[in-house]
Amino acid sequence: MELLADRGWVTDGGLETDLIFHHGVDLPEFAAFPLVEEASGLELLTRYYDAYADIARRAGAGLVLETPTWRANPDWGRSLGYDAAALDRVNRAAVGFLHERRDAVGDVEAVLVGGTVGPRGDGYVAGERLAPEEYADYHRPQLASFKAADADLATVLTLVGADEALGVVAAARDVGLPVAVGFTVETDGRLAGGTPLGEAIATVDAAGGPDWYVVNCAHPTHVAAGLAGHGPWERIGGFRPNASRMSHAELDAAEELDEGDPAELRASYDAVAAALPSLRVLGGCCGTDARHVAALWRV
Repeated sequence: MELLADRGWVTDGGLETDLIFHHGVDLPEFAAFPLVEEASGLELLTRYYDAYADIARRAGAGLVLETPTWRANPDWGRSLGYDAAALDRVNRAAVGFLHERRDAVGDVEAVLVGGTVGPRGDGYVAGERLAPEEYADYHRPQLASFKAADADLATVLTLVGADEALGVVAAARDVGLPVAVGFTVETDGRLAGGTPLGEAIATVDAAGGPDWYVVNCAHPTHVAAGLAGHGPWERIGGFRPNASRMSHAELDAAEELDEGDPAELRASYDAVAAALPSLRVLGGCCGTDARHVAALWRV
């Protein structure tokens, strides 16, 4: 975790749910990356990221700006009309945009620009699985685009299996990019296929592992269930919780946003943070916005 040094880092909240429910933005396939290629989209994203820069400024923390590219991979991109060349273009553009935001918020203590990777399939369902080598081949082009655009790191979020994590880590090492692996858990604290969180981390670490792990897209009370007992919890450097206590299945079926309560989220987070001695990066996921992240940082 050398890249994170000995400081806390603010990162953003639930980008897609914030844009859809608070700003009325239509995001086909839950994909925000096309906004990078629209003037109005860039204006909206500028306001979005600058709100988190303000939180970092008030908290006296660093800031990790992560690209809106969770869906910018071959399968999801194809469904939106993006071929390999177009995905390379938009992934590079997303990193370039965040470099501009970094320059604009120069009074923040420290700023890292990270490329965001999403799962090949559904972020909530284990589904059909590939071999780690196949996942490496799948994700390598996006990671190479981030590297070519001078990203400081990459973070893969909402993974449901150690197999895909192994592939992402291998591909990131191939292109020379620091990488964080983000797992999501169900209400019982286990990954979607039933694998305990600690077991998934140990499996990936046995092959060398990422620079650090993240847990995202789950309420702190769900994560707490997975942290019971001894485990490699010192390897978890980032946390991006959901605002809602709903299960993933319930969230998928919901027609209205469950924003939870920022104060309650903070209290639930406090109970989990005690078990995460290496936690450095703190933001949010589905249902959260700047209010929730500000509450998590007590600003």
